[in-house]
Amino acid sequence: MKASELRSKTTAELQTELESLLKAQFNLRMQSATQQLSNTSQMRQVRRSIARVRTIMTEKAGQ
Repeated sequence: MKASELRSKTTAELQTELESLLKAQFNLRMQSATQQLSNTSQMRQVRRSIARVRTIMTEKAGQ
């Protein structure tokens, strides 16, 4: 998801987005630990998406 799309969301929507990304990250870590993860680039994408959401949340908190 792009940062411009995230900026248009409310704080509550960003929080739910963050929770779903954290769950996805956990699932990917478990798949990686059990050698079931086929596309390892997904971990990087999810990690960067989490950082993007947290950055937008920090921006909104400062306003």
